[in-house]
Formats: sequence, C-alpha cells, structure tokens
Amino acid sequence: MPGLPLQTDGFVLLKGAPTDAFQGFTVFSPEHGALLVQQRLSRKATSSVALDLFDEVSLRLESPNQGQTWFVQEARLLARHPDLGRSYETLRHASAVAALVARNTVHEDSRAQVAALLRQAFASFAAGARPDLVWFKTLYVFARDEGYPVKQEWLPSLPPPMRAQAKHFLATPLASLEMPATQPQIAVLAQRLADYLRGHSDILVE
Repeated sequence: MPGLPLQTDGFVLLKGAPTDAFQGFTVFSPEHGALLVQQRLSRKATSSVALDLFDEVSLRLESPNQGQTWFVQEARLLARHPDLGRSYETLRHASAVAALVARNTVHEDSRAQVAALLRQAFASFAAGARPDLVWFKTLYVFARDEGYPVKQEWLPSLPPPMRAQAKHFLATPLASLEMPATQPQIAVLAQRLADYLRGHSDILVE
C-alpha cells in the first residue's frame, strides 16, 4: 500500500542524530506546522539536495504511518545560509530562533506569519545583523503574533529608560540600528522578555 504523499515548503529547524541509513530533521511547514522528516543518507541516482540547518526547502514527502514520520522523496533548495556557522554568537542565536519555533505548537492561523518571521530572521543573521538583537526582536514578534500582550503588559513593566530603549530597538529596522560592538542592554531585555514569557505564557523558551 503506497504511503501518504505530501508536497510542501518548509524550514529545517533541528537536526537529529543519524542512524545507519537516515538523517532525521524537524521541518516547519507554513501549511502543516512541525514535521518529523527522515532523509536517506545515501542519495545515489537522485537530484535531492542534502538538508541542512536553517535551509528553506521544497519537499516531496511520503509517510508510511499517517503523518507521524515523513520520508524525503525529493528535496529542492530555496534558500541556504552557509555562513551562519562561522560565528559562534550568530549560530547560537540562530539555533535559539529555530528551537523556539520547533518546540512550540504554532496555531494554523499563525503559521504563515511564523514562516515569514523565520525567513526574515535567518536572512538577517546571514546579512551580518547583530545576532542578539535579531533574537530579541524575533522572540518579541513571535510572542506578539501568538496573541500574548507583550506590548500592553510586558513593555509597560520595564523601568522607563529600559522601556524607551526596548521600543527603539523594536520599532527601528535592523539595517538602521547603529550601535557599539558591545550593547549589554540587549541581553538584559531579551532575558527579561524570556522570563516574562516563562511566567505568563505557554511559550517554551530555552
């Protein structure tokens, strides 16, 4: 009996330990949410690209168990950011963004927004934007789009100088933000936002 077929685009968020024959991944699809995907390590006589972290890909999949696990029949690369691994801080924050989406169930009405957020975040990391700032802005937008009152509740809870700085960071496009090489306030804001979400939301933050 043939397996269940699926054609979808998605983002490679997590990479599992390989087995003898397959490499496992978590892929976020705008149409279907998080998918557990297996790709055969030996791809002789196939044009499929080998999946890698942070790739945006078009996939033809098949599931033998009604969608619990999907096996790659064909994979076509839409976007790849190979330079993300050259900087430890960039890799660390890009991995945090990927894990944020992978570990949280995204409502189907929000999936397209989350896919756009992933695309923007990975492109910003690749373009050399401050990784800590990309993480902070991405975490804020993710929580806001999931319906949590970060603008109405979290921002007003900050001390006035910190609140003004947070609003500036959030309202200004990354390309327009000029800051010194060290800006510890970003890490403080990101930590306070993560702590707030742990106590006031169902969002799982590392």
